[in-house]
Amino acid sequence: MAQMQTSSPAPQRLVLMGVAGSGKSTVGEALAKRIGATYFDGDDLHPRANIEKMSRGEPLTDEDRWPWLTLVGEALAEGDGTKIVGCSALKRIYRDHIRDKAKVPVIFVHLAGSREVISGRMGARTGHFMPTTLLDSQFAALEPPAADELSVTVDIDQPLEGVVDAIVEQLSRHAA
Repeated sequence: MAQMQTSSPAPQRLVLMGVAGSGKSTVGEALAKRIGATYFDGDDLHPRANIEKMSRGEPLTDEDRWPWLTLVGEALAEGDGTKIVGCSALKRIYRDHIRDKAKVPVIFVHLAGSREVISGRMGARTGHFMPTTLLDSQFAALEPPAADELSVTVDIDQPLEGVVDAIVEQLSRHAA
C-alpha cells in the first residue's frame, strides 16, 4: 500500500469502495461521525438512467459510469474539511478517473468481503435499487486496489464498530 502524503491525523478525501452490499453507506456514516467528516452516498449522484438500468437487473457499462464517476471526483474536490464518499470504484481505471477529477489526494478504503457474506447482507436489506442478481457482475468487475494505490483494505465480516476501528487504525498508520 502506498504511503499517504499528509501529516494530518486523517486523510482529507476518502472513498469507501467495494461491491454492492459491502456496507459503504453504513460504514461511511459511522466513520464520518467518528472522525468528524462529511459523508455522502455516491449512489445519490447516479443519473436516473443508471438507477433505472440497475433496477431492471442490467449491469452498467463503462460508458454509463463515466459521467457518474466524474461527479464523484468533482464532489470530492469541492469545499473544505474531510469528505467521505461511498462509491463502488470497482476498477483501477475508475479510481484513476476519480483521482483525476478530485485534483487532491484520495485514499480508497476497500470494504472487502466474501460473496457469501455480501449476498446475505444484500438479501436482508430493503429499499435499495441494486438487486442481488447483479452481485456476480460486481465481483467479476472488481479489481482490488494495487500496492501502488493509496488505499487500505478492511474485512467487513465483523461488527460495524470493528470495521470502523480497523479503518481508523489503518489510516492512522498511513498518516504517521
